[in-house]
Amino acid sequence: MTDDTVAAKITVDAPAETVFDLLADPATHAAIDGTGWVQQPVDVGRLTRVGQVFRMGMFHEGHPNKHYEMSNRVEVLDRPLAIAWMPGAEPRHIPGRDAFEGDTVEYGGWIWRYDLEPDGADRTVVTLTYDWSRVQDPDMDFPPFGPEHLDNSLKHLAELAERT
Repeated sequence: MTDDTVAAKITVDAPAETVFDLLADPATHAAIDGTGWVQQPVDVGRLTRVGQVFRMGMFHEGHPNKHYEMSNRVEVLDRPLAIAWMPGAEPRHIPGRDAFEGDTVEYGGWIWRYDLEPDGADRTVVTLTYDWSRVQDPDMDFPPFGPEHLDNSLKHLAELAERT
């Protein structure tokens, strides 16, 4: 861990392709998430290219809107070795912003990245990194959760992959 990243690692008893396919399917993200904030995909298509945007319905008791939406832009898509996305939001989902300030997504600069390293034919070492090194807003506190969130997410991912 550095001052602007936190990471966790797990070995999953499943091939890298299986793990990657779960991560590339927004419909599985709520089951993988370790906080319970991710609720359901707004866009149901699989992640297939860098630059693709997929939206997720969210819920957080501490968020002023409670229910809100995140727009995630795929930053890395290297099947089956790496996948990453940068969350952002439209102004209507940002507390204190006017819903009519435009519909352009504003990206905050933090990234979720999964690196997959095959360990034989049926095992994969997965590293999950949360990186906020590109955040420009000095008033934002990172990370917004404890390090156990990453461990929980990886455990959920492993459980899904091992059942697949």
